[in-house]
Amino acid sequence: MTTPRTEHLVLPGVLTAEEAAATVAGILAVQREDGAIPWFRGHHLDPWDHVEAAMALDTAGEHAAAERAYTWLATHQNDDGSWYAAYADGAFDDVTDTGRETNFVAYIAVGVWHHYLSTGDDTFLDRMWPSVHAAIEFVLQLQQPGGQIGWRRDEDGTANPDALLTGSSSIHHALRCALAIAEQREEPQPDWELAAGALRHAIRRHPERFLDKDRYSMDWYYPVLGGALTGAEAKSRMEEGWERFVVPGLGVRCVVPNPWVTGGESAELALALWAMGESDRALDILQSIQHLRDAESGLYWTGYVFEDEAIWPRELTTWTAGSLLLAVAALGGHEATCAVFGGDRLPAGLDPDCCG
Repeated sequence: MTTPRTEHLVLPGVLTAEEAAATVAGILAVQREDGAIPWFRGHHLDPWDHVEAAMALDTAGEHAAAERAYTWLATHQNDDGSWYAAYADGAFDDVTDTGRETNFVAYIAVGVWHHYLSTGDDTFLDRMWPSVHAAIEFVLQLQQPGGQIGWRRDEDGTANPDALLTGSSSIHHALRCALAIAEQREEPQPDWELAAGALRHAIRRHPERFLDKDRYSMDWYYPVLGGALTGAEAKSRMEEGWERFVVPGLGVRCVVPNPWVTGGESAELALALWAMGESDRALDILQSIQHLRDAESGLYWTGYVFEDEAIWPRELTTWTAGSLLLAVAALGGHEATCAVFGGDRLPAGLDPDCCG
């Protein structure tokens, strides 16, 4: 194991250098030898959270471990470009959910672009390009005429046309990262540009095209985190939902009205706030969830039921730690993380207001 680089992972009231190193070590301790990163040992792996944890490793300079995670994806990709929704303890031959969720599949593009920006490794980008290309092609097969992305293809091959705002917002981010990879390789993908523009337009202008999940905080902030809403639109959306979802001093509710704050959602909100230029509020949110930190492992509990003063569920998840490290890295100026989540240098796709 290498010594993590933690200078940009030190944040007052959030992480010291020693704590950051312990959190990185906690993720590494869960990673399997073949590169798989399950939620925790004995639980399942899903492709989205696997990538989130791998990106966190790259923020600390653990590039070899992150590359093993991406190699796991490339090695076990299905013939249609997808991955299954869940693998028991990260075992590729023990699939526990044979559905293929579009936002899970697309997220490889975000991770691969982040790893490339972290390392400058052109060979890695060349090696992963076929996997990224196949994954995006799979996802866009489920894009609906209104621009939104159907959320899942079932085991029997049936495509579910219903779209989730959170999932589609994450896919919007992934499409932009995939376009950045294509530009770097000088392999233009005009169909992806059109798809990204149509998806952004749906997110910005047509909420009726998505399932109503308004009670979930992710549907509140993900259009901002995924880069579909920026500037005044982003600020307006954040203000509208702030008192509904943010519990001062404790974090962000997962779903209203439940008295349950979660670390992953809180860290993602902080990352979205940073992307808007609101670093002070982002820092406040990250400081507010340190009650979820487990000092022994360096990892973070998934959530806290504040009416009962109870940690629930009793699980220390790699993706919660990963999302926190990514938010801290952005606030600390980690170049690759800032480029991937700041969005300024990502291709935007077609002008979202030119299509209906």
